Amino acid sequence: MSYSLVGLKADVDFLLWRVSDRLELIQEMSSAIIQTKLGGYFSTPYSFLSMTKRSTYVDKLDPEHQDRRRFITVANSKYLFLYPFVKTREWYQLPHDERQAMMDEHIAIGNKYPLVRLHTTYSFGLDDQEFVVAFETDKPQDFLDLVMELREAKASRYTLRDTPIFTCVAKPLKEILKELG
Repeated sequence: MSYSLVGLKADVDFLLWRVSDRLELIQEMSSAIIQTKLGGYFSTPYSFLSMTKRSTYVDKLDPEHQDRRRFITVANSKYLFLYPFVKTREWYQLPHDERQAMMDEHIAIGNKYPLVRLHTTYSFGLDDQEFVVAFETDKPQDFLDLVMELREAKASRYTLRDTPIFTCVAKPLKEILKELG
């Protein structure tokens, strides 16, 4: 999927959200882009590598749908909000039941915003962050309200980093390239 960030982020004009079950396919696509006539004009100021896996926190709440979380199914919403996420070391020192209780609160808050679809992917050992989270919606105000409420949740105190945040508008790549001249 391609997204425009023109006028929304100072150092990024567009974002390609690439989903694959093989790292080599991502490399092949990157190589093909670099080899185009426009390739020399592109830079990659950010790249977040992550993968899906079963959540230890959602299993308890939604065991029958847990396998769906292992696959990214793009909802084709108008807006995508994406950012890397890192928890503090103290988070991992807490007993699992304490973390589960905080995540239960976190999940309950998220469920209050059914028009905002969450994709959580894991980066441990693959990249510089622990998670990459992507939210799809047609209503940016719902995402804003969701984030505001999540920042008041108990688990929030264990967030080390959740930036940079990318606010993206879904557009065909041809339209984005036209915007860029």
